[in-house]
Amino acid sequence: MRRLVSLAAVSSLAAALLVPAAVAAPRELWPGVTYESGIQFTTHGPVAINVLRGPRPGGLTTLEPVLSNDTVVGREKLTTMELRLRRTATAAGVNGDYFTLATGKPSGVLMRDAQLVAPPNAGRASAGIRSDGVLDIRRVGFKGTWRATVGPRPLGALNAMPAANGAALYTDAYGASTPALPGSAAVILFPFPAATPEVDLVAPVVEARTDGGAVAIPAGGAVVVARGTAAQALRSEGVAGGTITVNLGLVPSWPHMVGAIGGGPQIVRNAAPIFRAGEVFTTKQLGPRAPRSAVGQLRDGRILLVAVDGRQPGYSVGLTNWELAQALVRLGAVTGMALDSGGSTTMAFDGQLLNRPSDGVERRISTGLAFLYRGVFAPEPPARVSPNGDGVDDAPNLAYRVVRPSSVTVTLRAPDGSTPVSTTAQQAPGTYPVPFPAAPEAGTAAVGAVVAAGAWAFEVKAVDDIGQSSSMTRSFVVDDTLGFLRVPKLRAVPPSGRDIPITFELARAARVSVTVVDATGRVVRSGLAVPASRDAGDQTVAWNGLAKNGKVVPGKLTVRVVATSSLGRSELNGPITLRKAAG
Repeated sequence: MRRLVSLAAVSSLAAALLVPAAVAAPRELWPGVTYESGIQFTTHGPVAINVLRGPRPGGLTTLEPVLSNDTVVGREKLTTMELRLRRTATAAGVNGDYFTLATGKPSGVLMRDAQLVAPPNAGRASAGIRSDGVLDIRRVGFKGTWRATVGPRPLGALNAMPAANGAALYTDAYGASTPALPGSAAVILFPFPAATPEVDLVAPVVEARTDGGAVAIPAGGAVVVARGTAAQALRSEGVAGGTITVNLGLVPSWPHMVGAIGGGPQIVRNAAPIFRAGEVFTTKQLGPRAPRSAVGQLRDGRILLVAVDGRQPGYSVGLTNWELAQALVRLGAVTGMALDSGGSTTMAFDGQLLNRPSDGVERRISTGLAFLYRGVFAPEPPARVSPNGDGVDDAPNLAYRVVRPSSVTVTLRAPDGSTPVSTTAQQAPGTYPVPFPAAPEAGTAAVGAVVAAGAWAFEVKAVDDIGQSSSMTRSFVVDDTLGFLRVPKLRAVPPSGRDIPITFELARAARVSVTVVDATGRVVRSGLAVPASRDAGDQTVAWNGLAKNGKVVPGKLTVRVVATSSLGRSELNGPITLRKAAG
């Protein structure tokens, strides 16, 4: 048996964009960042759109690319990336750039902390995040060089295999070692400066290698690998004890960038959708209706991350790239870029999926683009808590998380304004549970202190070691009206004239409805709670096991009990499996 909570999960994104199946307020993930979803009904079928809205990047909430496994090599689920990031930030984001399936190499630029990890693809758009929070979308190329005693000489690749007669720089962001390239030459640079683009990076050569084997990349160091004619130059000029100067040039110059990610094409410019951006994509990539992801910025600087589900008839058919551009404009974007699409389209928050990937399971991807929050974070408690000892949502499991040493003040506010919990403590980075007034143990009489029914507030404030202040408030309702639902797990129907008993308890007077639904949510039988208005106490509802048309509906079903009292609406669900009786 499990309790289902009605949350604000489906919202109208814009009147012109969506005709939602239901309308509710956006769900706040942390201050300034919300999630909402809606359904657009089109002539081609329904389209499910998921939207994360965040502030102009800066302060406690930034917009940053995320690299799978923290290395260029390999792939990782977006949810796993977010769980890995919990030590330093709370994350909510979408999948990022296109990538090579075998290696995980992104197709375009990846820049984080103002350091270049992968070069831009000149044939496709790149999305840069400026230090002032502006999203700068443009086509940028890469023109790297290296210089020892002669030069400069071309550096054609960054954290990728060099061309037949070219050279590449591998930083420690690539992985543990460079790939083996027979006939190549390599030099190990240590220490190597931060890989800031468009500045001269001077590093000493600590070792030269000519065997063409894999070369371990030292942490804080780098390796230059060259092939063909470039290898000849590196052997003669890159000698141990000397220095090499590397320049990771961008064309045109792209200053003030603290982060960047590839993808494309650009789909919004000057608040207008772009039909053809003239970028290096095939019609097959852009034309069909498919799952789609995108990033956009509003006129006031706020950021949109969008994931459109697709390839799931009856739920969501997806959008073409042109339709995605129109959707982004209707959401208010003045600039925007598409990201990887298809089975890679993923949206997640704090390690939990928010959308429904078309593969049926979450795909391992190369990069993500996420809002990262470094203030105090309190996970969302259930909207309704029922501390009656029946084992279902008896406590809200309150907790908070800090990623920097912080002075934390915790307040738990009861419906009458009293504060059963009010503490201030210096906390190291980590997650800390907060006690809630004890509920009666399951199977025992409700004795001792009674938890006050009504609206509660859980407030957390923190000041970290660099003076940044943050706070979160989570609200929930204590409502013990409905509890102790009991439904037989398995029953043969018809049961020789015996009804199936459905029992539950009411702690106060309420209007009750009891329905039976199948695995798809379709109502099999309704109107079982007669009379609907009931006083507090033990309750029993009888069901003959038949559908409303008088026929047996064998299989897995759910009995749904809803009670509406002075405290609001509460719900319990109990599974039952029906089978036809022999004969």
